[in-house]
Amino acid sequence: QVQLVDSGGGLVQAGGSLRLSCAASRSIFSFFFMGWYRQAPGKERELVAGITSGGSTNYADSVKGRFTISRDSAKNTVYLQMNSLKPEDTAVYYCKAHGNSNGYWGQGTQVTVSS
Repeated sequence: QVQLVDSGGGLVQAGGSLRLSCAASRSIFSFFFMGWYRQAPGKERELVAGITSGGSTNYADSVKGRFTISRDSAKNTVYLQMNSLKPEDTAVYYCKAHGNSNGYWGQGTQVTVSS
């Protein structure tokens, strides 16, 4: 059984910053890939940022230069640092851990950016 706990969301003004955390119940290196996804009302869930077990990262074009994904293996935790936030970043953000043939989701954390 895998548990992912997302936290760190909140209400911020445009231009502000938040740091999201995803704490896993086992080593993050047991997963091939971990990613942050977001879903706004009426929209499909989309990949925002990801990191492989080897440390390679990728980002959606809409967040490049503003968001950074990182990890702390000692804490079994993956982070998403979000800077220069825009109202269009408003969404529920979910952490996902990808195994070879399975995926596990966190419960989600709400990010709201006001103008």
